[in-house]
Amino acid sequence: MMKAPPLLPEEVFQRVLRLARFDGLSVVLVASICAVLAASMGDRIGAGIGVLIAGAGAIELHGVTLLRHSDARGMTWLINSQCLILLGMLGYCALRLAHPQLEPLRATVTDEMKQQLDVIGWTVDQFLELVYRVTYLAVSFVTVLYQGGMAIYYFRRRDAVTTALTEV
Repeated sequence: MMKAPPLLPEEVFQRVLRLARFDGLSVVLVASICAVLAASMGDRIGAGIGVLIAGAGAIELHGVTLLRHSDARGMTWLINSQCLILLGMLGYCALRLAHPQLEPLRATVTDEMKQQLDVIGWTVDQFLELVYRVTYLAVSFVTVLYQGGMAIYYFRRRDAVTTALTEV
């Protein structure tokens, strides 16, 4: 089976633009919604982190704009935005893990769940703490994979994008 030839720099450039625009808009939208929800629940730290992440999405969109105007510095903005999102999310998860807030979760435990927990010898607090920790560790893990992967993706395509910009 023949191996596909490498993509032309122009095609790499177009793919990077499409992906960065979609990712940046998605980050801005989701983080903004999360910031508003956190603020409505009185979670100032969560709202602040949401605004920080939304700002990182805007940084990514700024990188797209720079690239559209043939400025290769846009790739640095794309990479840095992913690093900012990564650090912001990991900081938030670390803060939540260091200071768990189990009280809002208690309302979600039904009588049937309490009976099941009694059967296995767990308290409601033990169960909620486990779920809480696993959730924030999973968010941290997914964040490292996705944002780290995006930063690496942009970094590895930097030369091809620069080549495409100089050919234009």
